[in-house]
Order: sequence, then C-alpha cells, then structure tokens
Amino acid sequence: MRPRIAGSPKITVRLGVLACIALLTACASQTPPAPSVTTSSTAIDTEPPGARTIATELNAPWSMVFAEGALIVSERDSGRIVEIDAAGHARQIIHLDDVVHGGEGGLLGLAFQQPYLFVYSTAQDGNRIQRFELAGKSGALTLGNPRTILSGLPSARVHNGGRLAIGPDSMLYVTVGDAGNESSAQDLESLGGKILRLTVQGEVPEDNPFPGSPVFSFGHRNPQGVAWAPDGTMYASEFGQNRWDELNIIEPGGNYGWPVNEGIAEDAEFRDPVQQWSTQSASPSGITIHDGVLYIANLRGERLRSVDLSAPDDSSEYFVGEHGRLRDVTISETGQLLILTNNTDGRGTPQEDDDRIIGISPEVLTD
Repeated sequence: MRPRIAGSPKITVRLGVLACIALLTACASQTPPAPSVTTSSTAIDTEPPGARTIATELNAPWSMVFAEGALIVSERDSGRIVEIDAAGHARQIIHLDDVVHGGEGGLLGLAFQQPYLFVYSTAQDGNRIQRFELAGKSGALTLGNPRTILSGLPSARVHNGGRLAIGPDSMLYVTVGDAGNESSAQDLESLGGKILRLTVQGEVPEDNPFPGSPVFSFGHRNPQGVAWAPDGTMYASEFGQNRWDELNIIEPGGNYGWPVNEGIAEDAEFRDPVQQWSTQSASPSGITIHDGVLYIANLRGERLRSVDLSAPDDSSEYFVGEHGRLRDVTISETGQLLILTNNTDGRGTPQEDDDRIIGISPEVLTD
C-alpha cells in the first residue's frame, strides 16, 4: 500500500542514491562486525533531590507537548488526548474512536504549531498524521475536525515510530519505523524506516533531499525521538535490534545503515551514531534539549540519560530503576524538565498511581 499525502496524487522518488538493493539485502543477513568505538556512561542510582509528581493515573501515555499554556498528553491505548490542569488532573480534550490499538500501535506522537495540533495514530489502513485546529485556553481547550495530511504509513504490532516535532525551519518532522519489514528502510519507494519532512499543510517541501518525496533520512529501524540543538543540529534516538540502540545526528538525505548495520560500524557508506548503548540498558524514546544538554527517556533501561553536547561521546544516567519505563521527556514553559513514565503499556510493572509525569529542575541534574 502506497502512502497518501494530502493534496499530492503521486510521490516521485529518485532511486539513484541506492547503489544496489540486492547487495544490501544480501548483507542484511550477515552479522555486523563488532564496533571498535565505544561510549561511556556514568550511573547515578539514587533519585536526585527535588523531583516531584506532576500528574498520575495516565493510561499508557506516549507523547507530551505544550500548547496555549497547557500540557497536552496522548494516551496510546485509550485514544484520548488530555490536558493536565494545575492540580495534575487529566481533562479529556478529545477521544479518537477510530484509532486502532494493537501492540505498539495506537495514539502516538503530538506536535503543535499555532493554531494546529498534529497527531500521529494508527488507523485501519495504517499509520497516519492528522491536523486539528486547537481553540480555547488552558482548562477549556477544544479540537476541531481532523484533516488527514498523510495516511497509509506502514504499521504493525511493532516498530511504528510515531514521533512528531516542529523543526526550527517550521517544518513538520515525522519518525516512521520499519514496521517489521527491515528491507523497507533502504527502499526509497517506501516510507518505512524513515524520518520525513513535511510542511504544516502536509505538502512536500521543495528543498527536501529527494525531489517529490517527504523522505528526509533513511536506513532507520524504529526512531522515536527528535530534537534540535541551538545551532540547528538535528538529533534522533533509535531502537536497535539485539545489540545497539543509537543517538544519531540527522543530515538531509543521510543513510543510517539499517538493516545492514546496527550501531557504530565505521562503514563509509552509512552514517554512524554519535553514541550507542546496549539494548538492555536503553530503548531510547522521546528526547529534548535544554541548555546544551540532550535528555533521553529510556524504556527497557528504565532511566533518564543525559548527553552534554559539548562532549557527545559521554553520558550520565538518572532515576535508574526508580520509576520504571520512561517514554518521553520535555521542557516546560518555565524551564522544568518533565518525564513521562510508561509502565501501563503492557511491558512494564505498574507502580501505585502509574502512569505519571515527574518534574525536576534540570539544574539539579547538572550540579
């Protein structure tokens, strides 16, 4: 099934950048060589002082975004979009009753650019991106009728990607997983295993690296976090398979190696991550950048990881095992770091009042 872009009847993609799909497919069955470059982490096993609970009893929450002075959260399994009030209660803004939940699919990423809330979710015919007009003020937000700007994205019980973000260029960036079809990541006729770039109207920007295509980068397995440094450098987190999870610097048209390589391979044909971690200690999902530090919420690793962008070969770890699985992290409008747990998603062990949002001053973590 080909993806459908609103207002665009056909996607034209140049395939010249792929040297040989057959060769890549053959290489994919081989075990990648062990990388010769490693990264280090400093673990802080106890919970830093000053952490406090902002909200509780969320249902498999997935994404957080600030809009019109309110914190808005998506719930993967319930199909609800809620806003968190000053008392930490979740007020339903809308329930999307046509969202199809199964495995890792459902109601996923959110992004906001006034006046639109962008939503990534799973429908009967695949993953899609919808745009809603957001109206009202905090405590009384409403959403208008949806306009689907991209549909038919690959979907499966696993590897749905799902992160949305507005870049410093005011474009909409979208992470799409390979949906279990590994070869799609190297196929520019498929949007699986890609990071996409669209206008907020859902059109393909003229300066995209592959003319007529929303593809911005490819060779991804399951990217789930996107953020930009103050100098415009774009970072993305990515789930590996059995060996290495990744933090990548994303360049237009870049090929990040999946399924040929996983982690740092020192292969000139592909772009290596700037950091990698074992899959047991990571599963990096949402990311954010504040004051020169990149923060990563980790699911399986059950920790918040930070990377000082002035020394990106090192990282520190916080809340290790304290709050279970962490799905997303963002900076509030007042500069507080907000961390979203994800223990009610069927893979975690829910604690009392899970799932929750935890707040902490980022200065506490860097002191």
